[in-house]
Amino acid sequence: MQIKELGHVVLYVRSLKRSADFYRDVLGFKELFREGPAAAFSSGRTHHELLLIEVGGEIKSEKVIGPGLYHIGFKMGDGHEAIEEVWKELREKEVTIVGTGDHTITHSIYILDPDGNELELYADMGDEWKKNPQAIMSKTKPLHLRN
Repeated sequence: MQIKELGHVVLYVRSLKRSADFYRDVLGFKELFREGPAAAFSSGRTHHELLLIEVGGEIKSEKVIGPGLYHIGFKMGDGHEAIEEVWKELREKEVTIVGTGDHTITHSIYILDPDGNELELYADMGDEWKKNPQAIMSKTKPLHLRN
């Protein structure tokens, strides 16, 4: 297994407007869209390099959700076969897997690092996001992987 690139960062933020305006106006990220509680940004290298999700200061579940890092995404390759290979290796190495998802534009496996930080290992499933940036917000479907 080899990480190909850092894919994207997703941050929970207290105020979407304040944070989105900062990343767009101060840091110069191109804003792809801002809708509901989320805003997506890219420098043009990939479908999204930064996604902000507004959570305010409230607890949304038993896990405390507040401003800060949600997960870090690492691109592992292209196509479903690439994520199948990652799945196999993760299971062989007994890595803690906390979830999977078919996000239409990516197939993803979510794991925990030794400190409990969540990491997304993903493979791109084409380039529809180039024609339709909204595709990154497609409803997550179950990801079918071989045992």
